[in-house]
Amino acid sequence: MKLSILMPVYNEEERIADALKQALAVDYPCEIELVVVDDGSRDGTSEVLGRADDARLRVITHQRNAGKGAAIKTAVDSAEGDYMVILDADLEYDPQDIPKLLDPVLDGRATVVYGNRTFGSHSAYSFWYVMGNKGVTMAANVLFNSYIGDLETCFKLMPVALYRSLEVRSRGFGMEAEVTGKLLRRRIRPYEVPISYRARGREEGKKITWKDGVEAIWILGRERARRRPSTPAR
Repeated sequence: MKLSILMPVYNEEERIADALKQALAVDYPCEIELVVVDDGSRDGTSEVLGRADDARLRVITHQRNAGKGAAIKTAVDSAEGDYMVILDADLEYDPQDIPKLLDPVLDGRATVVYGNRTFGSHSAYSFWYVMGNKGVTMAANVLFNSYIGDLETCFKLMPVALYRSLEVRSRGFGMEAEVTGKLLRRRIRPYEVPISYRARGREEGKKITWKDGVEAIWILGRERARRRPSTPAR
């Protein structure tokens, strides 16, 4: 099994070197590749990426910023692994948790695994961010009669072929809701494992806003209204 770690990057000059170092330092239980998509960064991100040297690393560049969903699509299109997981470059997530996501797959218990964040005073930068996240997750559970714990988690691990079959259209943060909505519509319930998390604030470059939450709920409603495929792709 080979795992493709997909990292969308936009204006992360201060963090990208550490993000790469942390991701590549993990003792993974399988072969990996790290596919980084520089999504039109306007700071020194591209220069830092140009200095990175590791045989497992590939860098793809968007000339203009297109959004997280578009960056992930570019990464997925070029991924050479059997499975994929998304890892943001903002250091909010710990790549040391990725082997925990792989465990249920490697022992045959799951095909899709989500990392479930536990929010606390040390791991969430605002009350409204946490409530927005819980509200979007609740909307998904109500619409699809499911009980997932964290829809907006970055850590979504699944077969590369499955992600491609979802044909995700959202170019921005709405891709999180679209991926989950399409999985639940196919009656694919993610297996969840607890992960660590440390949110950054606006002053540190946090990009998601309340508008993304509203869009996520709209996307979930759209996916719920669509006809379920007769033969789920796995």
